[in-house]
Amino acid sequence: MTSALHTSALTSLPLLARGKVRDNYAVGDDRILMVASDRISAFDVIMGEPIPGKGELLTQMALFWFDKLGPKGLNICPIHLTGDAPESVVSAAEVPQVKGRSMLVKRLKPIPVEAVVRGYLAGSGWKEYQESRSVCGVPLPEGLKNASLLPEPIYTPAAKAAVGEHDENITFEQTVAMIGADLAGRIRDISIALYKAARDIAATKGIIIADTKFEFGLDTDGTLVLMDEVLTPDSSRYWPADSYVEGANPPSYDKQFLRDWLETAQVNGQLWDKTAPAPRLPREVIEKTAAKYQEALQRLMA
Repeated sequence: MTSALHTSALTSLPLLARGKVRDNYAVGDDRILMVASDRISAFDVIMGEPIPGKGELLTQMALFWFDKLGPKGLNICPIHLTGDAPESVVSAAEVPQVKGRSMLVKRLKPIPVEAVVRGYLAGSGWKEYQESRSVCGVPLPEGLKNASLLPEPIYTPAAKAAVGEHDENITFEQTVAMIGADLAGRIRDISIALYKAARDIAATKGIIIADTKFEFGLDTDGTLVLMDEVLTPDSSRYWPADSYVEGANPPSYDKQFLRDWLETAQVNGQLWDKTAPAPRLPREVIEKTAAKYQEALQRLMA
């Protein structure tokens, strides 16, 4: 495993933006080099310490799912990969920053909607259900518990926020107002189809995908394209099937371990208020978080 990369520093390409995890560079007018750093965020705050190997792992997992769900696999919808090697667009000296952790993708017009699909009741969805028996305007039956399997997967979109701000849960009707009925409907239907396909593949590996979020963009022809990362532990809730019990939070393969630690972490003698700067992560938290991500990839690839 290579040494950790908190922030890439390519000079051969213009930097477009730095997200919570990815650094995006322009490659001409029609492509983007997405470099997955080892940064990790929780509660929309980027931690100061990287998780070694995380960027490579996320990239491997995203490529696995693009292969399964895109044109080479089930062909559910077009994907943003160009098929070109990321190393081909940087200088020789910069290859170590790029190799194994990057995707060279089509430049798209992003749609400002997080396409969230939930198959189980968890996280903010469980909190909302307890108050209203619904999630993001989608009514649900009585009697569900924390981590309950939903009768059918539900689509609960969110409006994308700037880095450091919280995405806002919205109703499907609000997405129609934002982007039009046709596009909103296609994103919903494709997202549910992607989730169901991934859920079934993961189930054969002993993994439950409780929920996930997808992002889409439009190419110059107006074609809807699946973009960004897909079905990684950063964008999905992964649970081991063999320890799933309805009514309790299963141990997850994502950053829940980090979130749980942060809930009790202190800064200057006070509980952390979930605003930057984040508490300093101890070595044990870094190593255990890295191990969770690694186990998810190993199970998936087995």
